[in-house]
Amino acid sequence: MRRNKQLVCDEVPDPTPGQGEVLVKTLACGICGSDLHAVHSFENMLELGERTGEKSRTDPSKDMIFGHEFSAEILDHGPGSAKTLKAGTRVVSMPIAMKPQGYEAIGYSNNYPGGYSEQMVLSEAMLIAVPNGLSDVQAAMTEPFAVGEHAVAMSAAGADTVNLVIGCGPVGLAVIAALKSRGLGPVVAADFSPARRAVAEKMGADIIVDPAKESPHTKWSELGVPRTSSERMAAMMSGQAGKKAIVFECVGVPGVLQNIIESVPVGTQVIVVGVCMETDKIEPFLCINKQIDFRFVLGYTAGEFAATLVNIADGRIDVLPAITDEVGLDDVAAAFAALADPEKQCKVVVRPELRA
Repeated sequence: MRRNKQLVCDEVPDPTPGQGEVLVKTLACGICGSDLHAVHSFENMLELGERTGEKSRTDPSKDMIFGHEFSAEILDHGPGSAKTLKAGTRVVSMPIAMKPQGYEAIGYSNNYPGGYSEQMVLSEAMLIAVPNGLSDVQAAMTEPFAVGEHAVAMSAAGADTVNLVIGCGPVGLAVIAALKSRGLGPVVAADFSPARRAVAEKMGADIIVDPAKESPHTKWSELGVPRTSSERMAAMMSGQAGKKAIVFECVGVPGVLQNIIESVPVGTQVIVVGVCMETDKIEPFLCINKQIDFRFVLGYTAGEFAATLVNIADGRIDVLPAITDEVGLDDVAAAFAALADPEKQCKVVVRPELRA
């Protein structure tokens, strides 16, 4: 749990399911990049969130059990439950606890423990049964890979696009997986980390670029994307409009957006998936001159979440190349530290049963 801006492992009372809720045993839970930020900067995250009009119910000075990428097993049902899924059923759920007064974000709540715990309470109406044959770890990847599904769904990616994914951490890998599950390409993946580039290739990226050696933006022309207005006009006059460029920004570091703006072809669509927690600076004139289409995306819909589970279960998305380690509860803090080095870890999964 997060306590005084540190991660500590401690005992707490067992949670009790309320009206329309179920008690579950956590089977597996991925560590998300948002959790890495939240350890030391959750107060800032809440302040930014409230500026969007959402008043948080969470008190950052109190204990909070992280973990929102989980699979679990039903142990018991609370009052008023339909009991459609019986005890012993393995499930996944969007990390949302539905309440009459609104909702709480599981894993970022003082009241609802997340998946870095042995037990959780979930809303029965949000549960989806895990298909037979799918491992606990694979099922837990439904949530992070649904983020990629949403990003691609919100884009114009199609048969006439060249798709560049900048940043091959878990978010970028989820985007690559969503593109390839649709049979789209070419997909160009760029990352400074050799380990991350290797995983991107396993996830199906068609072209791998090391930005330390060459810019991924040198590929546009050879892939059939006119770079300038003049080139696009010439292509149109010859009856060949050319392909369109889509860039998925999956880094979330200041300066990346400006670099994209300066480098992309005219008419590029930029899907911003990476979460930058700092103030950034861009030059709007370049965006206007190039007619760049910016779209910022967050999370996923219930339909996209369910579709991602089906894609993983049916083998259209192989999540295993992204998973680099499994740890017990006592080793979560060490795993957070290890995730700072992209050469060591990519996606770490917490398995409470591994606790010593």
